[in-house]
Formats: sequence, structure tokens, C-alpha cells
Amino acid sequence: MESTEIIANGVAAATSDITLWSMFWQAAFVVKLVMLGLVAASVWCWGIIIDKSLLYARTQSAMDRFEDVFWSGRSLDELYDSLKDTNTNDMAAVFMAAMGEWKRSLQANAASFMNLTQRIDKVLDVTIQREVGRLESKLLVLATIGAASPFIGLFGTVWGIMTAFRGIAASKNTSLAVVAPGIAEALFATAIGLFAAVPAVIAYNWLQSRAAKQQARLEAFADEFSAILSRHVDQRIGG
Repeated sequence: MESTEIIANGVAAATSDITLWSMFWQAAFVVKLVMLGLVAASVWCWGIIIDKSLLYARTQSAMDRFEDVFWSGRSLDELYDSLKDTNTNDMAAVFMAAMGEWKRSLQANAASFMNLTQRIDKVLDVTIQREVGRLESKLLVLATIGAASPFIGLFGTVWGIMTAFRGIAASKNTSLAVVAPGIAEALFATAIGLFAAVPAVIAYNWLQSRAAKQQARLEAFADEFSAILSRHVDQRIGG
């Protein structure tokens, strides 16, 4: 009866001492570093998620507005002049790059029209790649955090369990009151690793799909605009 009461009291004491704050402060120095690093990675991850979500929303809205203006019947020269002195991104940047090449060819001799379509296509490809790079920047950080955080947390867990076993060996006491805090502290590192990894993986897949959709939209506009300019080139050569 007395042994049962001792075990129960030990369980109660261990449970009362095992809080998130106490587990952090009682953890080994290396485990603390792992926990702090994972928390910092999680904060960095959420900062990227919020920043990219806002960027994609702004880009989507900007492309909608530009397409409305582009297909409204407004002349290409007027649209080019209105955007010439502004800092353009996404679809407007693609338009300005192609129109810039078109304008430079108009100012040159007639022979410059012979390979103009190929030059416009090259300019469009380079501009799209630059815009996609801007959209996808920092997404690799999310992928890295999502892939590495569980292993970093596991390292903290292994180190914490090693420290707990050394403490058990030194105290020569295997009661639950002695074992539970050390094991809980060790597992806490894995929990933080998963806390950082799961949102990072989900956000990476979601943001990557949004970036791919916007890239496809840019490429579709580039193909349509290239066809428009190609017809103008043919008219100039034929005329």
C-alpha cells in the first residue's frame, strides 16, 4: 500500500513539474539551442508565408487590372507611354520588355525587323524567368525548414534522452519522478521540430502551386502578345 502511494505521489510531482516553460529551462544546453533554433525557424517560416501570400494577392490583382486595360482597345503605344516612367512588375514588365525591343527596332533600319520576332520571344522568356524568380524567392527556405526541422528536433530528442539516462545512472534511481521530466524535455524538441516543419511543408506546396499558376498566366499572355507583335512585324516587312 505504501509503495503504491509513493508511486502515485511521484507521478503527481512529475506531472506538476512538467510544463512547457519548465521543460525548456530544465533541458540541457544543446537541447535549448535546438529548441531556440526551431522556434526561430518557425517565426521565419511564418514571416515568409505572410509575405508571399500578400505578394501573390497583389500580383494577381495587378495582372487583372493590366489585362483589363490591355484588352480594352487602348493602343499599345499609349499603354507603353503610360507605363514608361513607372516601376513595373509581373505582366506589365513582360509587356514593357517586348515593347521596348519593338521600339528599338522601329528606330533602327528596316533590316532589324528580320529577326525581331525571335528577339522579342527571347526578351519575353528572360523577363518571365526574372518575374518567376521574384515570385519564388524564399520558397526554398520553406522547403528546407520543412525537410530539416524534424531531424533537428530528433537530434535534440536524442541528446536529451542521453542526458536523462546519464542523470538516471548518476542518481541510481529509476522511479517515474526521475525518468519522466528528462524524457519529456527530450520529446519536447521533436514536438517543436514538427511544429516548425508541418506549416512549412503545407505552405511550400500551396505557395508553389500559386506561383506556378501565375507563371502559366504570364506565359499565356506572352504568347498572345508575341503573336500580336509578330503580325505587326509581318505587316512592316510586307509593306
